[in-house]
Amino acid sequence: MGLFLTMPTTAPETSDHTAETARPTCRHCGAPSASEFCCTGCAYVHRLVHEEGLQAYYKIKDTIIPPADVALSPARDFTWLSQAQREAESAARNGTPELVLDIQGISCAGCVWLIERLFRKAEGSSRIEINAQTGQLRMTWKPGAFDGAAFGHHLQQFNYLLGPATAERSAPAESKRLVKRIGLCAAFNMNIMLFALPAYFGMDADFAYAPLFGTLAMALATLTVLVGGGYFFKRSAAAIQSGILSIDLPIALGIAGSYCGSTFGWLIGREEYVYFDFVGTFVLLMLVGRWAQVAAVERNQRRLLAEQPLSSPLRISTARGQVRNALPSQVRNGDRFWMRGGQSVPVRAVLIADEAEFSLAWINGESAPRLFRKGQTVPAGAQVLTRGETGFEAHQDWQGSLLEALSRTEPRSEFRHRLIERVVQGYLVGVFLIAGVAGAGWAFGTGDFLRAGAVVTAILVVSCPCAIGLAFPLADEIATVQLRKRGVFVRAHDLWPRLKRVSTVLFDKTGTLTLETPQLANPGALADLSPHEKDVLYSLVHDNPHPVGRALAEALLAEGRRDVLAWEVKEEVGNGVLLEHGSFTWTLGRPGWRNERDEVPVAGTAFRKDGALVAVFVFSEAVREDAREEVGLLQERGIQVGILSGDSSEKVNTIAALLGLDHSVARANLTPEEKAAHVTSAGADRTLMLGDGANDSLAFDRALCRGTPVVHRGLLEQKADFYYLGRGIGGVRALLEIDDVRRRTQRWLLCFSVGYNLLSVGLATAGLMNPIVAAVLMPLSSLVSLALVGWGMASAYRR
Repeated sequence: MGLFLTMPTTAPETSDHTAETARPTCRHCGAPSASEFCCTGCAYVHRLVHEEGLQAYYKIKDTIIPPADVALSPARDFTWLSQAQREAESAARNGTPELVLDIQGISCAGCVWLIERLFRKAEGSSRIEINAQTGQLRMTWKPGAFDGAAFGHHLQQFNYLLGPATAERSAPAESKRLVKRIGLCAAFNMNIMLFALPAYFGMDADFAYAPLFGTLAMALATLTVLVGGGYFFKRSAAAIQSGILSIDLPIALGIAGSYCGSTFGWLIGREEYVYFDFVGTFVLLMLVGRWAQVAAVERNQRRLLAEQPLSSPLRISTARGQVRNALPSQVRNGDRFWMRGGQSVPVRAVLIADEAEFSLAWINGESAPRLFRKGQTVPAGAQVLTRGETGFEAHQDWQGSLLEALSRTEPRSEFRHRLIERVVQGYLVGVFLIAGVAGAGWAFGTGDFLRAGAVVTAILVVSCPCAIGLAFPLADEIATVQLRKRGVFVRAHDLWPRLKRVSTVLFDKTGTLTLETPQLANPGALADLSPHEKDVLYSLVHDNPHPVGRALAEALLAEGRRDVLAWEVKEEVGNGVLLEHGSFTWTLGRPGWRNERDEVPVAGTAFRKDGALVAVFVFSEAVREDAREEVGLLQERGIQVGILSGDSSEKVNTIAALLGLDHSVARANLTPEEKAAHVTSAGADRTLMLGDGANDSLAFDRALCRGTPVVHRGLLEQKADFYYLGRGIGGVRALLEIDDVRRRTQRWLLCFSVGYNLLSVGLATAGLMNPIVAAVLMPLSSLVSLALVGWGMASAYRR
């Protein structure tokens, strides 16, 4: 927009809370918040929900949903949706048109319920189906009566965005495949137990149906091994090929050993050596444990996918003069394209409009907007801050552009959990050594080779890795659930072992330590305006993407002001906006813009009527509400904290001082390459990087762990190991604290596992193990392991 001045970096001091102080949560999104609502967007949507009579939403929704920042952004252009609607109506064969769309912002059953109710209220609506897992909806309507664009705008007010359907959102998940395996194995296992129980209750071997029962149990166990055990066989083989000893290997060996030994006992007719019921139960428990581990991460990944920005098609004129709507990724060198305020330029392009203002915060960390004039080259990733449409001529293809390169997710090898590998190695060596020695001892000591084989089978059966295969994933799941309640979402399977090595935390400044929208430093100036003056001011800023315009719009929306005067708003890029009605001219912009003589602070934005000063608004770059406290608590943990920013030294040093950090750990004026180099010099293998923009992408690629507070840009979210919601940074410490509890619990589990295996393997080696004892010990050990998880993770619930 251009009317607003460079904002000072001073910000109010954050409030001082102790770690023990119970933090309230936002009434709308549930994220940690020091006040009733974490942001103006949440207050706005909360009020809309109640005005629509849909407050039952808050009884259905999940504990934590994303903050409602999209609801306050300028209205999206849904021209593409109107065109898609017309095409669907013309292609409808039975008179009922249908569209499949992606939807951003859906995160729980409450969102599904709310969107369905909003759709039903729309005139001409017919039927809607929403898939919360994939973030897609399918809707039908009455031709000529339904307005898709109006529905899209209405959904945006509630923090949901519609976009063209994409194939990646419907990709099958591993947890779904595991559920199918679990269902089949559960059915097999129940039948195995049905056929095994008669033998436990004294069924004689010469009973007429005894051979049939045994045969059926063997057949069902075989199916269980093929369906469920195959999952672990395949994964352990792949791990061995990669030179890794994973937890899948002892599970696979336990399944194979118990099945082969039981099959041998069944073939020779020795019932005391048959453990088919153990095979079924063991496979089922291991699958459930793996599902708990996979589903927890996938749930967070789905939520992140649902929060990804939906690309709005651009109007593109090709070099041949053809005009079409296309996605930003389809821009080619030489194309002319037009973008609205709030959108990001996809490639390096020359401005063909007279002038326009852009935010470069996302790509270089600069918090102050920058003015570009016709003929100047605008870098990829710059966000348009000018109202209306702005024209560009592309000077490169999307493929190979800087933004495409920074957006590209580089493959990263899964982090090797050395502790688990050592445990697995010790487990395998110990079990095979004991089984070999015991088998040799029984074979040569008694001459009974059959008995020796039974002892070896019993050792392989009862040396159960349940603590690692079942209880470890459960501890991970509980940790993940507790983090979600604190607004932190784990999306990488191997984050937990990485966290143990973290000793340095590096923050980006703009948008990570500070809020994306500046703070009104003198709210009294707004409060003193008359209702009519507030209506005029809101009309000037309601659809303006400039950060200062957004700050004023948010403040006015917080007061309940939503009416826009039907007057034309004009813009003078680089200076301000004006509104003329009758004999009155209202302006909002730079001091002295229209040659006014009165004194206005250089850092202020002037609101005038016919040149007479009505109000001056002063803005500051707002530090996140808990940043100072959280940085101090991280340092108390022995973590080294630093700042990496592309912004000026003055602004970065000001923020560092507010956070109590020495200027030596606050690096300014850094390019993306310099940020990445600093991560390497600080020790990439022990660094956690927090960022939110394209200029942090290369540093993300180097860091051991990476996280982001932003889930609506579609760049770093796909690279992040975790993301966190809310207006604070407390999620970083929450992650480390919950990991402390998780690791302590898993150490107790390892101790129990060692004790249990010493007892059970000792009984098996002494020849005292039989299927009945194994049938008691195995589920008992599993129950104790689960109880240890519940006891050990209890403190996570209190944090």
